[in-house]
Amino acid sequence: MDYKGYYKGKTILVTGGVGAIGSNLVRALADAGAGTIIVLDDLSSSSLWNLPSVPGLLFVEGSVSDEIKLKRVFNERPDIVFHLAAFFANQNSVDYPESDLEVNGLGTLRMLEYSVMNRVEKFVYASSGCAIYGAENPLPFKEDFISMHLTTPYQITKMLGELYSNFFMHHHGLKIVKPRFFNSYGPGEIPGQYRNVIPNFIYWALSGKPLVITGTGKETRDFTWVGDINDGLLRAGAFEEAVGEEFNLASGQEVEIGNLAEMVVEMTGSTAGIEYGERRAWDTKSRLLASVEKARGLIGYDPGHVPFEEGLRLTVEWVKGHWDLIRHDASFTPGVSSANRKVRT
Repeated sequence: MDYKGYYKGKTILVTGGVGAIGSNLVRALADAGAGTIIVLDDLSSSSLWNLPSVPGLLFVEGSVSDEIKLKRVFNERPDIVFHLAAFFANQNSVDYPESDLEVNGLGTLRMLEYSVMNRVEKFVYASSGCAIYGAENPLPFKEDFISMHLTTPYQITKMLGELYSNFFMHHHGLKIVKPRFFNSYGPGEIPGQYRNVIPNFIYWALSGKPLVITGTGKETRDFTWVGDINDGLLRAGAFEEAVGEEFNLASGQEVEIGNLAEMVVEMTGSTAGIEYGERRAWDTKSRLLASVEKARGLIGYDPGHVPFEEGLRLTVEWVKGHWDLIRHDASFTPGVSSANRKVRT
């Protein structure tokens, strides 16, 4: 199937389109020949300079929980919605649970309502395998083994989004697809207190600061190249076989956080070293590893064309190439937990 050709001439709404995954998706959709690309983003976790300049782009600044902004973007009559916007992520939701519920809960519900009212063709909901699989799940995580023993508001509301999606498909006939992301990394993510471990490690290393690991360093994550995530998203929106399904978008490989830190130190030339901090109470998963067999069989998802070390090096180069902008915009405020400089893994 020519899944990229599916988007030619279509009007597409991408919420959270300024972030790392979203900005790369916007570029991929433009390359696929999309007619109009509408981006709705409140710029809470990225900056406008990160949004690529592509033909037919309409940017609207605002939250998915703001009905005035939703009326504006749905007035463009999108054919397909990629709902990537979220109050990200675990520690942020622990610190600000009501904001998490407003954006990830109410915001997703309103996105679904407006999609039904405007007869959207497909709705792709960005779920999180890192969130909804419990610590008791056997490895590798498979789609039919989810958990109700969730430890952060973010995990709860990402699950809530899947449940609302199921309701809107069964009750309203909205065509829903539910890819579950695992530890996306790559160019496009601005470091910050509530961002991911890889951009934060790179930022601290280039700033001459030690890398702080919250745990032993033996913990693993399934780091997934952003290009693989976006190829999976394009396939998810195009393949009719994906409708009503949930599936992992991951690399299917584990990387130890200690090894990651050592690679970042080597690639950046840092001399500040590595430090260890207390593991956070909510972080109950010492290992993350996903099965990608369902996505492979369903939509032809095929990750791994960019090896992890190469992808990490490309990410370091991107941070260096945007260093002045990143240094200006990176925010490491303590938050209510006073978890200053404890990066997410």
